[in-house]
Amino acid sequence: MHILITDDESYIREGIKRTIESVFPNYHVHLASSAEEAVLMMSQHRIDIILTDILMPGINGLELMRISRHSQPQAKWIVISAHSEFSYAQQALHLGARDYLLKPIGKKKLVELMESLTIEIRQERVVSKGEEALKDGLNYLREAVFQRLAAGLSMGKISLDTFIADYPEFHLLLVKMEQDEHSTHLEHFIVENVLNELIDQSGQGFVVSFDRNSLLGLVTLHAHVQIEHLLEPLQGHLHKYLKVPFSTRHSGPHHEIEHVAVEVNRLREEKIQQMDASEEGSSSDQAIQVALQYIRAHFNEELSLEKVAAVVFLNPIYFSQLFKQKTGQGYKDYVICLRMEQAKVLLHNPKLKLADIAEQIGYTNVGHFTQVFRKKFMVTPTEYRMQEKILNT
Repeated sequence: MHILITDDESYIREGIKRTIESVFPNYHVHLASSAEEAVLMMSQHRIDIILTDILMPGINGLELMRISRHSQPQAKWIVISAHSEFSYAQQALHLGARDYLLKPIGKKKLVELMESLTIEIRQERVVSKGEEALKDGLNYLREAVFQRLAAGLSMGKISLDTFIADYPEFHLLLVKMEQDEHSTHLEHFIVENVLNELIDQSGQGFVVSFDRNSLLGLVTLHAHVQIEHLLEPLQGHLHKYLKVPFSTRHSGPHHEIEHVAVEVNRLREEKIQQMDASEEGSSSDQAIQVALQYIRAHFNEELSLEKVAAVVFLNPIYFSQLFKQKTGQGYKDYVICLRMEQAKVLLHNPKLKLADIAEQIGYTNVGHFTQVFRKKFMVTPTEYRMQEKILNT
């Protein structure tokens, strides 16, 4: 039995591990301090029970559940939460978590949960072991055949009759990520699971790895379902979860499975052409112009990089790189400069208190505003007012 404990607090991870190993000494207990580490463990082991904290830096426990359900459908999830996070625990139960543990974690409750889930898992294994082996084998064969087909390799004597029967009409979806040696595995895992989940919701199909940075999906849509119903949430989820720039391309509907390699090649070339074409530059310029207009209109509000990137439908990391490339200034520095210049204008109005000025430019804390202003202009807002008064007399 493989158990995975994911929590960013080491004493909680180690405490749960000690409790489990004291009662179930033969269990393999794996530890992860983040969702990224948990994903790595899931790629190496078939996990039976996953215990995850809800609130963690980066991808939280709920998001980890969403992006992992397809690759670990057999896993039983237990969420760990504080009393103040109970609404999150309810969401986790809605996503399929079997139960939750409140901090501080009671050993008796933990052991009872583990015993109950252990019995359930063993019963399921007796019933479904043969069925799962057969299903896994068929899925592996299907995906291996499709990979060769998509790459344009010879099919030899392999018959495509099953593909033709199962997918009489289909769409192709290509997701390509920019290479990042530190996060490629996680990003690959996220794309595969998110795309598989959306395909299952919209029709029938599957996802295969095309190369290190590209994944290819095939889907036959349910009646009355449009491809946009899949593409829009795909873009939304990937913008939220991925830490590297990515692009998505799609084509279809198609009816000739034998022409998949031609279509895949066209999709890949289409992306290359788009990146090289002059309109790509104008499109990027337009996105940054829209972002600048939005920032100028909303500089007195909460203006996170992620929020503005979402306004122009760009991945936050890609948006950050593009913003600096187009403006010559980092996003954060640009917002600070804009706010500080506006502060100087407002400081000329003697009727406005510092608290009023800070609020009007997006700072809820006067001390923080004063600190940023001083760092920018080497004087405090009050000293600036005094200087301006002297200069104007």
